[in-house]
Amino acid sequence: MAKPIPYQPDRATSPGEVLEEYLAAHGMTKAELASRCGRPMKTISEIIHGKAAITPETALQLERVLGRPASLWQGLEARYRLDLAAAQESKALASHGDWARGFPWKALVERGHIEQPEGDADLVGKLLRFFGVGTPTGWEARFGRMQVAYRRSPAFAAVPEAVAAWLRLGEREAEAIACERFDKRRFTLALSKVRRMTSRNFGDVCESARAECAAAGVALVFVRELPKTHLSGVARWLGKDKALIQLSARYRSDDHLWFTFFHEAGHILLHGKKTIFIDVDRSDRNELEDEANRFARDQLIPPAAFAKFQASGIYTETSVTAFARKQGIAPGIVVGRLQHEGLITFASLNSLKQRLVWPSE
Repeated sequence: MAKPIPYQPDRATSPGEVLEEYLAAHGMTKAELASRCGRPMKTISEIIHGKAAITPETALQLERVLGRPASLWQGLEARYRLDLAAAQESKALASHGDWARGFPWKALVERGHIEQPEGDADLVGKLLRFFGVGTPTGWEARFGRMQVAYRRSPAFAAVPEAVAAWLRLGEREAEAIACERFDKRRFTLALSKVRRMTSRNFGDVCESARAECAAAGVALVFVRELPKTHLSGVARWLGKDKALIQLSARYRSDDHLWFTFFHEAGHILLHGKKTIFIDVDRSDRNELEDEANRFARDQLIPPAAFAKFQASGIYTETSVTAFARKQGIAPGIVVGRLQHEGLITFASLNSLKQRLVWPSE
């Protein structure tokens, strides 16, 4: 069945027009109505021609004279003024068409986050509702001036509008997650539990990991990256008691996803609440990112254990699997560490990594 199309009049109907039709149907002149209401003839004429509003007092007088409830006249007046404002707003929104087209709006439509727009004004309006702001100026205040610490990839340049849209997707999903108040000790314990989950199939532990994080005050969400974002993850605070870790599973492998998760967890535990930490890849070098990298590295594989394994110099499928089993983590995590340290090539042992696929793919 086709979706019904709501009726959209091409012009706003003033309450004065309805009043004039009512007078004509009942054989009452404007002068008689003015006299019976105790209002100047000029006022009634201006109401009928849409030049004056029906005030609450006038609505009550019309109710007594015409027998139609005051709420009817006030409702017509409010609807008329809203329609006029909407028409004026539509023209203003249309002037921001170039701004709106800078966002990955087609991807948002394809994924069902906004409906197909009908023209520039509609596109601007739908994007503003998506972001939860009233105007492009409001968007700039809310999203455009965020203090973001990027971990930039040398191969890609993220588009700010696309990044903002991806952040908003995570924010909207996180808003629906009921979290306890953030507790540092509890989150640290949650990380230990999540670490043990890495040895299992990701699809089987995804919800358990979410639950452990939520119980510690952290919303964990998985949002597929948007075009021109090239992001792996983000750590940010939605309030003083609720943190957000957002992952894109960009490289589709368990080692990268879990490293990114623990990297973002490091930001939550070690760094301030005012900065948004966006993770593009591991190439950036600055103090906070290095600290988060070390946190993730050592949380996943304790330094002493890795040093002992490295000293053996034996990096085969059998040895890696045995070491991972002893550590209680996925073998892909060990492979990723060996590759990153340059101990094996990036083409080696990839069969031990778990490939991640989005449900819609």
